[in-house]
Amino acid sequence: MTLDIEKKEIADVYGTPIIQQTSFWSHVKRSQGIESHAFDFKVSNKDLYVNVGGYSYTQADFVLFLQYLNSTDCVAYLPYGPEVEPSEENQGCFLEELSEVLRSYIPKSCIAIRYDLNWQSHWCKENDYDENGNWIGLPEKKFQEFQFNYQTVNWNLVKTNTDILPSNTIILDLTGTEEEILARMKPKTRYNIGLSERKGVVVKSLGINELDVWYKLYLETARRNRLYANDISYFESVLATKMEDVDSPVHIKMLVAYAGNEPLASLFLVISSHRATYLYGASSSENRNLMPTYALQWAAIKIAKAAGCTEYDMFGVSPNADTSHPMYGLYKFKRGFGGELFHQMGCWDYPLLKDKYALLQASELGAQGYYLQS
Repeated sequence: MTLDIEKKEIADVYGTPIIQQTSFWSHVKRSQGIESHAFDFKVSNKDLYVNVGGYSYTQADFVLFLQYLNSTDCVAYLPYGPEVEPSEENQGCFLEELSEVLRSYIPKSCIAIRYDLNWQSHWCKENDYDENGNWIGLPEKKFQEFQFNYQTVNWNLVKTNTDILPSNTIILDLTGTEEEILARMKPKTRYNIGLSERKGVVVKSLGINELDVWYKLYLETARRNRLYANDISYFESVLATKMEDVDSPVHIKMLVAYAGNEPLASLFLVISSHRATYLYGASSSENRNLMPTYALQWAAIKIAKAAGCTEYDMFGVSPNADTSHPMYGLYKFKRGFGGELFHQMGCWDYPLLKDKYALLQASELGAQGYYLQS
């Protein structure tokens, strides 16, 4: 496989529906002290896809973030990147070649290249579901690695113990009228949307000067679910970056559902290209009978549709209807909106420094990946 790479400016990153691969997100992370680099790459289509010949090629790009573990050691992280998705048979070889070429562009102290892949999982074919339509789930890690490394030279791709970004999500189809979108929802979800309206729940879009409204709900959610809580400056950086970069094609809205003057639920809605993403969510433990989270999601859907989006990523659920899974509540709630469950490949590492990588693996065994929304 011949793969050419060229470094480029973050400002020149192509537009994409994947918010984590935009120049905007790079600026957000830079304000949080995380270094980022953008690359163009060019590869022959016959090396990417099966049953393709000739001399055609694909040219695309990706953003890579250097996450330092101490003053010298780091991990090169590609969140939901690269976006180009080869045929299953060629994915391992493609990532192996990309990793080897990237060696000369990243610090020699880089322990591993981490690909958080939003490519469709290899293990969600027709026979990977039970008689009730529930996904059986992933095979053992060693079998995943055997299949993914097939035909590679170094057999060096390692499935991480946890995913950082959600590997299971629900995508809503926003085409059609609002009535058609509602018709695709489950009856109880439609009822709760109507109930929240009858109970007087109103959704407002707030600015950065009212971030404390969001943060109070967020802290309550984190305490309720025993989750790690980011500092308010983390969310401030997201809104401030958009204020500073008014020409960015990415749009951010902080939506809050109120009953009277009381904020009950909130979310960050991100719009990039044809996709809207429910990025962060929080809710109060009070007045849940008013169904504020339903009002909030319906408002987000309408805003996304009005902005020209054709899909809405609800960002993170349990992989199936397993009631014992800690994210089952999110699965049940989000499935009600009528979207399709999408299983992704998740995090894969290409270790560069074997000894240090073994220590990294051990340190991550008990770590929490992405934080849960509620």
